[in-house]
Amino acid sequence: MSISIEMPKLSDTMTEGTLLRWVKKVGDQVEVGDVLAEVETDKATMEMEAFDEGTLSEVYVKEGETVQVGQKLAVLAGAGEPATSTSKPETAPKQDETRKPSEAKLAPVAEAKDKEPQATAGARPDAAPEAETRIKASPLARKVAAELGVDLKGLSGSGPGGRIVQSDVLSAKDKEAAAPKPAAAERTATPVPATQADKTIPLTGMRRTIAARLLEAKTTIPHFYLQAELDADPLAQLRQQLNAANEAAGLPKFTVNDFILKAVAVAATRVPQANAAFSGDAVVQYGAVHLACAVAIEDGLVTPVIRNAEGKSLSQISAEIKDLASKARSKKLKPEQYQGGTLTVSNLGGYGVEQFFAIINPPQSLIVSVGAILKKPVVNSAGAIVVGQRVMIGLSCDHRVVDGAIGAQFLAEFKRLIEVPALMLV
Repeated sequence: MSISIEMPKLSDTMTEGTLLRWVKKVGDQVEVGDVLAEVETDKATMEMEAFDEGTLSEVYVKEGETVQVGQKLAVLAGAGEPATSTSKPETAPKQDETRKPSEAKLAPVAEAKDKEPQATAGARPDAAPEAETRIKASPLARKVAAELGVDLKGLSGSGPGGRIVQSDVLSAKDKEAAAPKPAAAERTATPVPATQADKTIPLTGMRRTIAARLLEAKTTIPHFYLQAELDADPLAQLRQQLNAANEAAGLPKFTVNDFILKAVAVAATRVPQANAAFSGDAVVQYGAVHLACAVAIEDGLVTPVIRNAEGKSLSQISAEIKDLASKARSKKLKPEQYQGGTLTVSNLGGYGVEQFFAIINPPQSLIVSVGAILKKPVVNSAGAIVVGQRVMIGLSCDHRVVDGAIGAQFLAEFKRLIEVPALMLV
């Protein structure tokens, strides 16, 4: 009996994946647990394992191709069935010859919790011709087009294979609105002359996901912003003392970000209304702090998650974020290591950025933005002007969940922990 292998849903946000490399080739024998291929999702590069044994008889997707979740990748032939070809167009298999997708899935090293419904093997014979004639558009693009009244038939897609994506729909709507205004229409229609130095860089799956999710977040979440300047001298002094002790003991040093993460975790437990999410007709207040931290990588950024951060020590948080950041940069994160965050920290202080406000990472309702620690003249408690260390903290909040007073309480508690850092260690 043949087994259909399909592109699995490996993360909450995954709608498509890029098949980077076939580890097994047509004709190879496959055992349970063998790695069949490497797939790049919107978050990481993952190995996909076989749950069944057989011979890899057919391959439908070439290396480097991006396909939708649920699309057939290959076929495993059972004992006595020959390998037929290396690559061929996908056709609807007969129901009595092919196992249902639910019985033959590929899994990364750790499977994602959520599974997207997949097409059954008994597809109608005319399904393939319909697929060829239908408009190629992402589900999000179709949804936005329906809401805005944009006809997809006249649009040219900028996505992979000419697929229409959300940005194409929004661009079409903008052009429609701008039509009566010659100046605006001329500005959007005039191409920028290419120069010898120009180059077009195709979007990776990660960059496409970042673009779509952040556009959706910025346009659908009612952001409001709070900021505060914090006295960083006490934190710097405590860090210096702890690092001196760690160095003498041969232990790793703490970074400023370690203290920031610890303070956010503690503040979230003391102001639990900030550790919440909007859910249609209700607000979900989380029982644990799963703290996400933005990490820049080569082609974008990911937000690995420290789970149950409220119960972890400064040393545990420090060690865990270093390990997660290393895995993120090498694209070795497992789904459970980047999914399920309840609030996020984004720190650009290392780049010299003094202040910024980050975009909320849905479905979360709060993100903390951290600037650089700067030396500047300040007035001390005695009224004298002295050189002090200050850091600007920004807070982006979802007003559907976090009102101004709640955001202010969270920021005040965070400020207290940074300015009296011993409080976060007890």
